[in-house]
Amino acid sequence: MTTTLSERVSQSAFDGSMLRVVLLMDLHEGTQQQFFEAYEKLRNDIASIPGHISDQLCQSFENPSQWLITSEWESAPQYLAWVNSEHHAEQVKPLGACARAMRPLKFTVLRETGRGYDQAARPASARLQPAPRLGAGIVRHALTFTVKPGSEKQVAAILSDYASPAARVDDHTRLCRTSLFMHGNRVVRTVEVQGDLMAALRHVSEQPEVRAVEEAINPYLEQDRNLNDPESARMFFMRAAVPAVHHIAAPEPESADVHRHAYFYPAKPGCGTALARFLARQDEAAAARPAGPVRSSSIFQRDDIVVRLIDVRGPLETEPETAFGVAGPRKAAVLRRLMAEHGERAGAAHHTMKLITDRRAPAES
Repeated sequence: MTTTLSERVSQSAFDGSMLRVVLLMDLHEGTQQQFFEAYEKLRNDIASIPGHISDQLCQSFENPSQWLITSEWESAPQYLAWVNSEHHAEQVKPLGACARAMRPLKFTVLRETGRGYDQAARPASARLQPAPRLGAGIVRHALTFTVKPGSEKQVAAILSDYASPAARVDDHTRLCRTSLFMHGNRVVRTVEVQGDLMAALRHVSEQPEVRAVEEAINPYLEQDRNLNDPESARMFFMRAAVPAVHHIAAPEPESADVHRHAYFYPAKPGCGTALARFLARQDEAAAARPAGPVRSSSIFQRDDIVVRLIDVRGPLETEPETAFGVAGPRKAAVLRRLMAEHGERAGAAHHTMKLITDRRAPAES
């Protein structure tokens, strides 16, 4: 049976669909009024963000400490441009100070029902997701940070020498795979989780072996952090987050000759989304070639940082430029125009990231 392209693309921020964001919050006791006042100051700013359609603030009538913020956006890239910005990080500090726990959820809008929706005047650019996507229940996420130049070898040694945390988080969540790469003094850690991403990240951060590694690399970080200060840790990991914006995979079981690689694509200022969208289109075009070497591709993007994680069948040297995300001189020229580096340096070899660790959870019986 032939698998269509739409079935291979299990995640995409670039199909123009509207986005519904749900933020579940559990507040510290006695901070409800403080939280409400902080939101009142914030909501006018939110309304002026490009792509924002509407939002609601809801309080549980069963438990006053539980709150829900929902917002609707014309498209995922517009929301991500705001939520990944330094401006957003400062805006939400007063809200975060009131919260014991926060869980953000993001959904593309598939269908709408009811008179209110029928009569609503939607922006012309806002569309519904055309069809349900298929997936394997895997959530992908990445974190990135930089270390002080000259410390790369020490950091790589620390990050490659620790015991893997337990894969099973709870009855519904499991850590499936963690891959760590470096490019110069930049570290990128990607994770694949089955179930609740936030629960898995929290589980990993609480493991003694992981805490020891995080403390060991603290002196080498370019951005200071204090993991014993919840607000400092939260802000560090908020700024380090690089969400997955596109994933495509061939519908076949992995084989022994499939290997993982990553590329770092520094975009020109303001071109990060365009660069990620360009790479997504190239991967979709390549997926039409069943004999091609790339079996899956995940694109992560935050501001002008773009990382492409690929699983390749056979030697990477077989089709180096295809593995890099381009095929032919015209596509390569477009990529060079979007990237911050030009000429000979804007090639596959220069942007290949060094694999430090690639850990898979053992198969469950």
